Amino acid sequence: MPKKRTATTRTADAAQESPWIPASAREQQREVKRNAVLSTAAQLFNERGFHATSLDDIAARLNVSKPTLYYYVKNKDEILIECVRKGLQMMLEGIDEARTAGGQAIDQLVTCMRVYTRIVTQDFGMCLIRVGDDELPPESRQALRRLKSAIDMEFRRLVTEGIAEGSLEPCDPKMAAFVIAGALSWIGRWYQPGGEYSPEEIATQCIAMLQGGILRRPGGPAALEVGVAAGAAGIKGGEQ
Repeated sequence: MPKKRTATTRTADAAQESPWIPASAREQQREVKRNAVLSTAAQLFNERGFHATSLDDIAARLNVSKPTLYYYVKNKDEILIECVRKGLQMMLEGIDEARTAGGQAIDQLVTCMRVYTRIVTQDFGMCLIRVGDDELPPESRQALRRLKSAIDMEFRRLVTEGIAEGSLEPCDPKMAAFVIAGALSWIGRWYQPGGEYSPEEIATQCIAMLQGGILRRPGGPAALEVGVAAGAAGIKGGEQ
């Protein structure tokens, strides 16, 4: 005798047969595609510059039509805002993780410097450095500069604590933070993926230079032997 179908089983069958995916899955798919739009845009901004990149260029690289982009972003300004915001947020999250891990201030500082270096060699971090926020509307520029200020204050805090614990020479924490961020940010301008040095090797050499300088200490070993080797290899501005 055939099994009697209840209202519950009929409802379950209808749900299984629906050609539409659940709302939560649709939202997840939309977010994945939106991130693809932002990532592709960041790559093109880094390659060509913000003004030289059009929405048509972004759509062409994604193999979609220009109108399709408007389902994920309002305009090119919004794309840049989100790309720069993502780069800054990645830095803040990495710095926060370094702080949460604990340890001496100098250890946290070095970890933060590595995080910073790694991110400026990635699409969103590179976009933050190469395009920056000067192209943005004033209100967006102000919001993003507050995020930048948070990174700067974290470097200052770690330098201050490093001086207090005796791991760093006495110095002006504000100036030291500017030097550190400025030196590491510039990596995002000259770094080219697939070059002679990996991001990890670049981080190691640059951090060593910032820690020890390039002068040989009288009566002691070279302050930075890897720096000498790198110099002999001939790292030029804009090349690896």
